[in-house]
Amino acid sequence: MVRGARSRRPPAGEEDAEKEYEVDVEPDRWKSSSRNSRLELMGRLPPLRRLSRIPGADADAEGGFLRGLVIHPDNKLYRSWTRFIVGWAVYSSFLTPFEFAFFMGLPRKLFFLDIVGQVAFLIDIVLKFLVAYRDPDTYRIVYNPTSIALRYCKSSFIFDLLGCFPWDAIYKVSGHKELRYLLWIRLTRVLKVREFFTDLEKDIRVNYLFTRIVKLIVVELYCTHTAACIFYYLATTLPESMEGYTWIGSLQLGDYSYSHFREIDLATRYVTSMYFAVVTMTTVGYGDIHAVNVREMIFVMIYVSFDMVLGAYLIGNMTAMIVKGSATERFRDKMKEVIRYMNRNRLGKDIREQIKGHLRLQYESSCTEASVLRDIPVSIRAKISQTLYMPYIEKTPLFKGCSEEFLQQIVIRLQEEFFLPEEVILEQGSAVDQLYFVCQGALEGVGIGEDGQETILMLEQGNSFGEIAILCNIPQPYTVRVCELCRLLRLDKESFAHILEIYFADGRKLLSNLTESNEYGKRVKHVESDITFHIGKQEEELTLRVNNAAFYGDLHQLTGLIRAGANPKNTDYDGRSPLHLAASKGYEDVVHFLIHEGTDINLTDKFGNTPLLEAVKQGHERVATLLFSKGAKLNLENAGSHLCIAVSKGDSDFIRGALAYGSDPDSKDYDHRTPLHIAAAEGFYIMAKLLVDAGASVLATDRRGTTPLDEGHKSGSKPLIMLLEQAKVDELSKFPTRGEEVRDKMHTRRCSVFPYHPWDTDAKRKEGVMLWIPHTINELIRSAQEKLGLSSSCLRLLCQDGATVQDVDMVNDGQKLYLVGDKDMGDSE
Repeated sequence: MVRGARSRRPPAGEEDAEKEYEVDVEPDRWKSSSRNSRLELMGRLPPLRRLSRIPGADADAEGGFLRGLVIHPDNKLYRSWTRFIVGWAVYSSFLTPFEFAFFMGLPRKLFFLDIVGQVAFLIDIVLKFLVAYRDPDTYRIVYNPTSIALRYCKSSFIFDLLGCFPWDAIYKVSGHKELRYLLWIRLTRVLKVREFFTDLEKDIRVNYLFTRIVKLIVVELYCTHTAACIFYYLATTLPESMEGYTWIGSLQLGDYSYSHFREIDLATRYVTSMYFAVVTMTTVGYGDIHAVNVREMIFVMIYVSFDMVLGAYLIGNMTAMIVKGSATERFRDKMKEVIRYMNRNRLGKDIREQIKGHLRLQYESSCTEASVLRDIPVSIRAKISQTLYMPYIEKTPLFKGCSEEFLQQIVIRLQEEFFLPEEVILEQGSAVDQLYFVCQGALEGVGIGEDGQETILMLEQGNSFGEIAILCNIPQPYTVRVCELCRLLRLDKESFAHILEIYFADGRKLLSNLTESNEYGKRVKHVESDITFHIGKQEEELTLRVNNAAFYGDLHQLTGLIRAGANPKNTDYDGRSPLHLAASKGYEDVVHFLIHEGTDINLTDKFGNTPLLEAVKQGHERVATLLFSKGAKLNLENAGSHLCIAVSKGDSDFIRGALAYGSDPDSKDYDHRTPLHIAAAEGFYIMAKLLVDAGASVLATDRRGTTPLDEGHKSGSKPLIMLLEQAKVDELSKFPTRGEEVRDKMHTRRCSVFPYHPWDTDAKRKEGVMLWIPHTINELIRSAQEKLGLSSSCLRLLCQDGATVQDVDMVNDGQKLYLVGDKDMGDSE
């Protein structure tokens, strides 16, 4: 290609950012649009020979990660090492001033940790002689070992080596305090932290504003930390007898005195020093803690002067960040990008002026960024995309059998991209967030195994890749590499997922195509279990959507889901069907539709609830009537417990509904108590009336032999007692034998019987027996006679006042009785 003419210069007064860059002019026979030029180039390039590669085969290539013993700076292992050494640099940078001020030799644990750190830095020194670097002039990687060594020796080798020396140990051996000052050489390791933040600012994956703020916080924290250590060190330079002439020795905060501060715990001393440093930095230097001796005053003056510079640096950086995000800066950046785009695509002068004028207009009228990008209406862009890309998408095996509307949504979100030979688009094991379709060119799918790389498939026009990883939510199963110059259509994962949420039936079709189509046979064989799992997961999500539509009564959405293939008989994690949810919310139209669709009307969920029971619980009478008319049942497990609990809560609606739809009013709970027992015991007249009208028995006994009538007498409610007594009369008139059955079951009353007259003296008294009270007085006398061994035939029972007991109904529970004959009566007289 020949470098030709330039576009005309803009008139004087236009900004430099608007300068037109050089344009490469092709021969007349190649003059066409950028896209057509690339397509012509695709036809001219010969097919690339496809080879199976072995890792390390390109070791001598310019972009290789390893050349002999020289390490490429982008080597993954070396980059991991640099992050590791940055961590040690942060530790060493903060520990060095702390060690110098607070320790005269590190404690045992920190000493061993320090040795590990110094060994790591020594290894890093060795690696620095083996790492290639990028020449700042040519921007090429330099692999020459001599050049690498000379560059490192001229930069930081001496400081790195001296920083690894154990200066505290040398000081202890030699006794020269001046040697301890060499510890400060280790502060040069701060440069590694600065380089780390510099690289982080260039990383587009990390928010730039966040990185800068963290960097400024670290700078401020490190400066105050170092100053705090120096403040404390200045205090320790005076002997203990002169501690009162130091800032901390003379410090009195409230009732707490810092005299003999060397004996105070380390944390308190450090926090106090840090507080002094921070307060001094943020104020004028004289607060509740202040300098005392001359040396401290000198350092405070130096420190406050330095804080002025530091404050200006922090404020300046924050201001720069704010200005960087201004509308003017965004406009300038957008203008530069548009100009570069126009130069790259060789747009004519007229359209250049129109685009620049449009951007200026949008900026001056304070329109949003979205309006700036809306150069062409969305409807027109959609029609263009359908015309250009629909033929390729329709031929893709992935979309076989999908609806036209679904394909149209896919097409209008496609982005066209070109890739040169040997470029790796997707790597095996990576997380995929793009789906690609091949329009022109050829690619190869490469699997990496123990024996190196092996080509497992070829991708040509009409194929797609990335769909398995996106649809099944798994890492990319194979590497995709370009063999020939390719024209691809790209679809973002987020847009694709949004389309699938709307056209979920087509999403299910895609998964079916993955497992059934011959085109995917080799690709999905080793991930078939993942696909099966994802299909099951999608079924669960679809069930939740159906249940959600039923819960909110959205009949339109529910109809669409079921018509699209959703099964209304499926249940969620709690075993609830859509009919359960619709019945519990009282949506009569949704319930009628689901019954028509064949949903099981007597299905029981994990909590034992049927749709009819849900409707009764929530008081939806019309829905309950509809379900009951279709043959629905309550199917109450432990019906007695349910009804008793409802009675105790006063839920008359549930009781009325449960009784109306087949529940037995005499159902018993674990204590053999019926709902009428509870109603009578609580004095609930309305509840009792409901149960009596439903046929509940007032003579049913619980585990203790108590009847609802007994409970009613205990409650003391006269209307309730009258109701139960009348019910008893009605019940006995219908079932005459039921009274005897009840008496047979009632053995809860007992009495004590003694074989002497109640008026006898203590000398004549004997032991008695405790007996259950039978049905008649004669049975009680006969039973007591047998137990007490009395032979007299004319026996009768007396109470404590000497009166004769004529009937068992006169005997109270636990009452004392006395069994006597005619002879005993005479003796007592």
